[in-house]
Amino acid sequence: MDPFRLSLALAPLACYLLALGIINYSRRATVVAGPRDTLALGLALSGLVIVGPMELFMPLSATAFFGPLVWWLLLAFYGLCLLFLMLMERPRLVIYNLDGDAVRPLLASIAAQIDPDARWAGDSVALPSLGVQLRIEETRPMKSAVLLANGDEQNVAGWRTLHGAMRRQLASVDVERNLKGLSLISFSVLAMLYALYSAARDPAAVAQNLAQLLRL
Repeated sequence: MDPFRLSLALAPLACYLLALGIINYSRRATVVAGPRDTLALGLALSGLVIVGPMELFMPLSATAFFGPLVWWLLLAFYGLCLLFLMLMERPRLVIYNLDGDAVRPLLASIAAQIDPDARWAGDSVALPSLGVQLRIEETRPMKSAVLLANGDEQNVAGWRTLHGAMRRQLASVDVERNLKGLSLISFSVLAMLYALYSAARDPAAVAQNLAQLLRL
C-alpha cells in the first residue's frame, strides 16, 4: 500500500485506539452511551472504508460527472449509514474499566435509588417506572461491561436517567489500572509514527497518490 493510503487508513484507527488505551489505563471507570460508542468506532474505521470499499466500488459515471465532489457524496452516504445504525441499535451503556461482577452491585444500588420497583432475574434487571429492561454483558479481554437492552420496547428518557445516575455513581469509584490499555497506547503511537514516517519519506508520492485518489 502506498504511503498516503496507509496513513489515511491508520490515522483514524490509531487515534481511536489511543483514546481507548487512555481510558482503559486510567484509574477511573467511564460510561459511554451506545450511539456515541458506535460513532467513535465508525470514525475509527472511516480511513479503512475510504481506501477500501469506497475506492474499490467508486462509481465511474458519477466520478466523470461530479469530479472530486463525488468523495463528499460518498462520505455523506457513509455518515448517513452510520447515523442509521446509531438510531436503529438497541439502547446500551458501555462501562470501561469495570467487569460485570463490579458493575452489578453498582447497578443494584442505582436501581434501588431511581426505581424502588426494580426487579432482578439473574444478570437482568427491569426498571418498570423508567420503562427500561436490560442485562449485564461482559467483555473480559478489555475489562469492560455493557448494559444492553432486553427487547425493543424501551424508554429513551429512562435510559438517559440511568446514564446520568451511572455517571454520577462512577465519579467516586477508583479502579486498578488495566495494563492492556498501555499496550493499546503503545500500538497506536507506533502506528501513528509509522504512518508519519511513511508519508514524510516520500512527500512527492503522497501528493501524487492524493491526486490519484481524488481523480484529479
